Amino acid sequence: MGTLVMIGQVILALSILIILHELGHFLAARMFGIKVEKFYLFFDAWGVKLFKFDYKGVEYGIGWLPLGGYVKIAGMIDESMDTEQLKQDPQPWEFRSKPAWQRLIVMLGGIIVNVIVGIVVFWGLTFKYGEADYDNTKLWGVQPGIIGEKIGLKEGDKIIAVNGNKANLFLKDLMTSDVLMGDAVLKVERQGQTLDITLPATMLNDVADHKRNEFVTPIFKMLPVDTVIEGTRAKDMGLAKGDSIIAINGVAVVRLDEFQAEVAKSKGKEIKLDVSRAGVPVTLVAAADTTDKLGFNNLPIVSRQYSFAESLPIGINKAVSVVTDNIKGFGKIFKGEIRADKALSGPVGIAKMFGTTVDWVKFWTLVGTLSMALAFMNLLPIPALDGGHVVFLLIEMIQGKPVSEKVLETAQMIGFFILIALMIFTFGNDIIKW
Repeated sequence: MGTLVMIGQVILALSILIILHELGHFLAARMFGIKVEKFYLFFDAWGVKLFKFDYKGVEYGIGWLPLGGYVKIAGMIDESMDTEQLKQDPQPWEFRSKPAWQRLIVMLGGIIVNVIVGIVVFWGLTFKYGEADYDNTKLWGVQPGIIGEKIGLKEGDKIIAVNGNKANLFLKDLMTSDVLMGDAVLKVERQGQTLDITLPATMLNDVADHKRNEFVTPIFKMLPVDTVIEGTRAKDMGLAKGDSIIAINGVAVVRLDEFQAEVAKSKGKEIKLDVSRAGVPVTLVAAADTTDKLGFNNLPIVSRQYSFAESLPIGINKAVSVVTDNIKGFGKIFKGEIRADKALSGPVGIAKMFGTTVDWVKFWTLVGTLSMALAFMNLLPIPALDGGHVVFLLIEMIQGKPVSEKVLETAQMIGFFILIALMIFTFGNDIIKW
C-alpha cells in the first residue's frame, strides 16, 4: 500500500507540473493567434493514446509514455518531428509566421508558469504555516552522523558560526545548501575552545550516499518545561510550565536524550521527578503506566507567523534558492567535485522523496521545489528543450534572419537523443541506488 501511495503522489505532482508547464505555452500561443493542434499529458508515442477528446479544434489527451507532455503548435519543429506542414507555404496562424519576439514569449511561457507556480506554492506554505526551527544557541550540542564524523565533528560540539555568520537557528543556518555542498567553514566550540572546520568541496557525494541527517542532528538540553499536554501523566503528576527537571528516579539528567532513556527504562513503573520550581526543589510522582512518554514539551522551538504580504518575499527567496542550488550543483559536477551519479535523480529518486505516507505540507513543498527545478532544466540551452528553442530565436533576432529549417531539424534530433541518454542514465542510476 505504501508503494502505491508513493507512486500516486509522484504521478499527481508531475501531472500538475506538466499540465501547468504546457498550459504556459498553450496560453502564450493562443494570445498571439497561433494555432495549437494538440495538448497532451504524457507522450502518445507511435499514436498510442489512453484518452483523448477534441474541443474547438484542439486535441486534448493523455499519452501512455509518462516522460513529460507537450503542446503541438502549428508551424513549429517540435518533439513530434512532423515536418510535412513546413513544406507548405506559411500561414498567418502558424508559429513560423509570427515575429521572433512573440515566438520567444511562447517558448518561455512554460518556464514562466513554472516559476510562478513555485513562488505561489512557497508563498502559500509560508503564509499558512509560518516558519519553525530549533534555537541553535540553546542546544547542548550536535550529534555527528557518518558525514559529520568524517569531517572531524565530535559529540557535543557546538557549531556557533558558519562562514563567519552567527548560527542562531539549526535548520536555517546549519543545514543550508552551502553547508551540505561543502562550501562553508564551521566555527566550532569544543570543551571551552574554538576551532575552524573547513568542509570538503566533495561533501555532497556523502550526503547523496547517507542523506543529510548523517551530517549532524541536535542534542537537546533539559530546558524548563514550555507546555504540559492535557490528559497525560505529566499533567496528572502536577508538572507545570517553567519547571526545570533536575533528576528522574534519582538519576541526574542534563540532556533530553538521557531523560528519554530513563523514562523508557521505567515503562510500567512509577516515575519520580526532582524539579526546580521558581528555585524551590519539588518532587513529583507519576503512577506506573505502559507508555514511555510523560506528555510535555521543552524543545527550544522558534516559530513565527507571517502576514500575506510578508510571506511573498520569503516565498520568492525560497523559490529562487532552488534554482541557485541547482546552478551550484551543476557547477560542482563540471568541476569534478561531485559525481553526476550522486547528484542526479530520476523518477524513482523523486518518488522516494515523497515517501510512502501522505504529508500534504511535504507534498506541496516538493511540488514547489520540482516546479522551480523544471523551470531551470527547461531553460538549459539543449535542443528539444525550451532553452534550445530560445537560443535559436535569440540568434535569429541578432542576425536578422531565422536559422534554417534543416539546422533546426538536426538540432532537434540531436537534442532528442541527448534527452533520451539523460533519461536512461537517471533511470539506471535510480535503479542502481535502489
